[in-house]
Amino acid sequence: MDGFERRTASKKQQIIVTALPLFLTHGIKSVSIATIAKQAHVSQVSIYNYFGSKDHLLKATMDYYIDEIFKEYEEILHAKISFSDKIKQMIFQKGKLATAIHEEIISYFTSSASGEPSYADQLFQEKTLQFFYTLIQQGKDEGYIKKDLSEHAVMIYLQLFKDAMQKKELQEVLIPLTEDIMHLFFYGIIGNKD
Repeated sequence: MDGFERRTASKKQQIIVTALPLFLTHGIKSVSIATIAKQAHVSQVSIYNYFGSKDHLLKATMDYYIDEIFKEYEEILHAKISFSDKIKQMIFQKGKLATAIHEEIISYFTSSASGEPSYADQLFQEKTLQFFYTLIQQGKDEGYIKKDLSEHAVMIYLQLFKDAMQKKELQEVLIPLTEDIMHLFFYGIIGNKD
């Protein structure tokens, strides 16, 4: 990569990093190219030259956001810690996902245009499935997950639990109960049979 290509990549990255919190906080419609350009210290023309349109900038920004989230989760997945500690970190993570996300962004992830799979569906197929299969297999190998439970059932359980733990309105109530919550997560209400 020559100097020009490095500067171009750097400017594009600067624009994306600037656009991300604006989109997450204010949504899509309320954030203008002019606002992004001003905060990124670039011209509007530069944004259009690099991305072509606001829609393409949004897609690039959401791709970046998802990649950053996956980097956090990949670090946890490959960390030299127990499956139990990995699950705790993922459930109680205070990183990028804990940020309040504007409803337009949620809609962007979950809606599909003209019969195409939604962004969330594409992401699930491309990244999430393999990640969770690996995590579940680690749990089975370490004896935290029954070997005869289906991966699909475990994935649904993990997602439900994680979604509940990341709801801002529940965090104040749940954080003081962390040990009880983790016990319920691993052993249910009946408790550990061993």
